[in-house]
Amino acid sequence: MSQQPPSRSGFPLSRPLTRRAVLQSGAGLGAGLAGTSLFGLATPAIAQANRPIFTHGVQSGDVTTNSGMIWARADRPARLLVEVATSDSFKNARRLRGPAAIETTDFTAKMDLTGLPAGQDIFYRLQWQDLANVNLLSAPSVGRFRTGPADKRDITFVWTGDTAGQGWGINLDWGGMRCYETMRENRPDFFIHSGDCIYADGPIEAEVTLPDGSLWKNVVIEEKAKVAETLAEFRGNYKYNLMDENLLRFNAEVPMLAQWDDHEVTNNWYPGEMLGTDGPDARYTVKSASLLASRAHRAFHEYMPLRPQGGDGEHIYRRIAYGPLLDIFFIDLRSYRGPNSTNNQAGRSAATDFLGADQIRWLKRELLASEATWKVIASDMPIGIQVTDKIDGQPAFENGANGDGPVLGREHDIADLLSFVKRNDIKQIVFLTADVHYTAAHYYDPNKAQFQDFNPFWEFVSGPVHAGSFGPGAMDNTFGPQVVYSKDPAGRVNLAPSEGLQFFGQVRIDGQSEAMTVTLKDLENRELYTVTLEAAAA
Repeated sequence: MSQQPPSRSGFPLSRPLTRRAVLQSGAGLGAGLAGTSLFGLATPAIAQANRPIFTHGVQSGDVTTNSGMIWARADRPARLLVEVATSDSFKNARRLRGPAAIETTDFTAKMDLTGLPAGQDIFYRLQWQDLANVNLLSAPSVGRFRTGPADKRDITFVWTGDTAGQGWGINLDWGGMRCYETMRENRPDFFIHSGDCIYADGPIEAEVTLPDGSLWKNVVIEEKAKVAETLAEFRGNYKYNLMDENLLRFNAEVPMLAQWDDHEVTNNWYPGEMLGTDGPDARYTVKSASLLASRAHRAFHEYMPLRPQGGDGEHIYRRIAYGPLLDIFFIDLRSYRGPNSTNNQAGRSAATDFLGADQIRWLKRELLASEATWKVIASDMPIGIQVTDKIDGQPAFENGANGDGPVLGREHDIADLLSFVKRNDIKQIVFLTADVHYTAAHYYDPNKAQFQDFNPFWEFVSGPVHAGSFGPGAMDNTFGPQVVYSKDPAGRVNLAPSEGLQFFGQVRIDGQSEAMTVTLKDLENRELYTVTLEAAAA
């Protein structure tokens, strides 16, 4: 009988955790543990009746070389009981008492698993203990992730953005959010969600008529019948996505490193904005974008497996250290910006903020301190693609890019960052993003730029994972972007996922050569474009 190949940690690799396997594992373990909790405590037989349940699967995220976050949601007030092991047999598992999931967090719970071995497959098995009756225990649910390596080993990850946008929800006849399954089949070490994790401003209707007259049929729930304004409605957007079998299976196997953009709140929002009374804004009774953002922020942190950051525990920008070959810097271009405007201010001020002063200082400090071979800046928006908006009916810009020419408006923040990187000789920076609903590879060349005080770099764009397709966007020559590759709907707008223009990117870092290979892929896992970036000599 053949044996499975060893994992990088030396332990046997389990087979992929299919949804059926997860359910069977839970059922089997529940039967085997009748009258027993994960802690081995004897409990009455009543524990098998009216038990708590896992309502939306399990997730992991923010994985480092020695830690990883885990997440789950219960159907009632319950405490999370945790087993952690380095094999799927759970031999010699570490047992932990997790947090309580109660009404204030919508019955979600997160826990930071620390002190883990580097470069290791980590298996976790969770169980809920009913807080109203501690003798009631759920069937267990299982998941896995891999910690970052302590030495120079191969690393593979994927990224994309834009889930359930433009009215394209879960269509069971089409197979649901299929791109998540395509990514799972690549067995990545982790996944970067580049933002627009939900579309709080995008209601889901039961049916959408396609151009050929056929119907796209969505699963619908009450919380997605209108734009999100209440905390319950924002939470409902995450619950909707977690109804998809592909995403549930993906989450159980692949840790998510998430950031947000605008649609977690409302389209093109900025702090202090007051929504209008016409057009899409007319759908809102709550007009303060800051109030909407506060509720959205709460739901985002409740439903995404992020590690709390900053003194208030609310920062989304952060660094994830994934071994000597890779540091990932997540930035937030939404929460600290000035108002959307014509974006043509010659001087720098609060009105031109894009990252904001505190975040720029943090990013410079972290980049300067990084000793990783590759420094990936995970951005929620691309640098050189123009994204437009309207303010009081007048044209405005939503992104930093504002048309060809010198540095103006929000471009001051980008110019400052790029010049800092050059002055301090910080090498091998790559930007990854989504946002614009097509896939592209951009090479930023100072020799072809209006602003030239920077070293050349690459930016890779890929999305959506399950939303309407758009593009291509107009480019801005301020920083000299060269469109090396683009796959897009050639000006057509809001194409359904069934058109096939759903995209993600895959990154492979070779443990020996330290070269980074970036591949842009589509829904069917076809390789559309590949480039290998060599590591600079030490």
